[in-house]
Amino acid sequence: MHVPLVVLGGGPGGYAAAFLAADLGMQVAIVDRDARLGGTCLLRGCIPSKALLHVGRVIAECREMEAWGIHLPKPTIDIDALRARKDKVISTLTGGLATLARRRNVTVINGAARFTNSPTLEIAAPEPGGSSQTLTFDHCVLASGSRPARIPAFDIGSPRVMDSTAALELADIPASLLVVGGGYIGLEMGTVYAELGSKVSVVELTDTLLPGADRDLVKPLQQRLEKLFESIMLRTKVVGLEDTGSAVKVRFEGPEGPSSREFSRVLVAVGRRPNSDGIGLENTSVKVSPKGFVEVDGQQRTADPHILAIGDVCGEPMLAHRASHQGKVAVETLHGEPALFAPRAIPAVVFTDPEIAWAGLTEQEATAAGRGVEISRYPWAASGRAQALGRTDGLTKILVDPESEQVLGVGIVGAGAGELIAEGVLAIEMGCTARDLMEAIHPHPTLGETVAFSAENYFGLATEIYRPRAESATH
Repeated sequence: MHVPLVVLGGGPGGYAAAFLAADLGMQVAIVDRDARLGGTCLLRGCIPSKALLHVGRVIAECREMEAWGIHLPKPTIDIDALRARKDKVISTLTGGLATLARRRNVTVINGAARFTNSPTLEIAAPEPGGSSQTLTFDHCVLASGSRPARIPAFDIGSPRVMDSTAALELADIPASLLVVGGGYIGLEMGTVYAELGSKVSVVELTDTLLPGADRDLVKPLQQRLEKLFESIMLRTKVVGLEDTGSAVKVRFEGPEGPSSREFSRVLVAVGRRPNSDGIGLENTSVKVSPKGFVEVDGQQRTADPHILAIGDVCGEPMLAHRASHQGKVAVETLHGEPALFAPRAIPAVVFTDPEIAWAGLTEQEATAAGRGVEISRYPWAASGRAQALGRTDGLTKILVDPESEQVLGVGIVGAGAGELIAEGVLAIEMGCTARDLMEAIHPHPTLGETVAFSAENYFGLATEIYRPRAESATH
């Protein structure tokens, strides 16, 4: 079988690329080892985790209503119904993608694929005993994604030791849970299980949670998690796991020396690795970095003229929205359009409670590069909307070029930060100045107006906080 364009991988990048190609009149097929489209993001990542985080947030709000004099009974949890509702969200979305593929005449082929040479894929049968098929193509968009990173020493053959995929299956609500890794995956899943009733502990090798985020954004989250979680162990290493038959015994090495504790379950969330191995790339001219990332140019082309690559398999940040945009660039390139993936800002969101979001230049990056920036912060304690919601634990900040006053970066921590960051992305992409943000009229009372207020504070003109002009545009 020959198809002019093959997309290897049916995740957000893959199906975005395939659907655009079909819309542009190209004959296209998607090959994926899963029978359902959606990839890691939809089937065992972004969507199910956010569905469960929503449940956790509702539970937290019920508890927080006590401060308003509203006393609600402690919720009871039907784990089977919760799991079924989560699965329904997934099936609804995957069903929608299948319908869209049919309407666009996109061929979907189920099976594990491997390159036998540059323009040829061998696709194994999805069912044991079935026959494989050979698929040739003119071009392939490689969108094979990533998978949870594994630590061999933690592979003790116990179902009590989970990765993020297993954690999202929600087999039960363990009495106690250790999360290994203080990154966004670990903290999001830790939040879910803590709100459902587990006693959650987090262990992180470095001296901070979310090492890639600015400290002033992490601080409000860490303060909240210190109350929600049973313990947060920083600068601590897990040196051994043992399934005792009723629990997992974990040995630690920390600032105070060796120790051990038992947990009902352990979630290993130490990052993700690209799916560039085991698919026959060695039979092509594609170049792969020592970290396993496929090397691409600004048009998503690899060193092999037949193959382009997008998403997690071709580098950081491993984010679904990056993959989908790269997929469109790859297809536009093949269609002969002057496409280039060169964004000024790729937003990142940590969907904890409070959420953390940032776009463009971060304070950490500016410091590391020795770049002079001016930073203006607006505390949500001065926001009427935040006070009304009882969510004054937020902060909005902008990073500004001191010469041009152009907005280089935006960072937000607080309820709904993931929704609010979109304005920051637009501001950075459009080359807005701090004055542009300040003079754009924002609706009141909203959390969104804290973006404008942070710009006002840059000039020392914020209405709701007092800062003498001589001390404006603080660093």
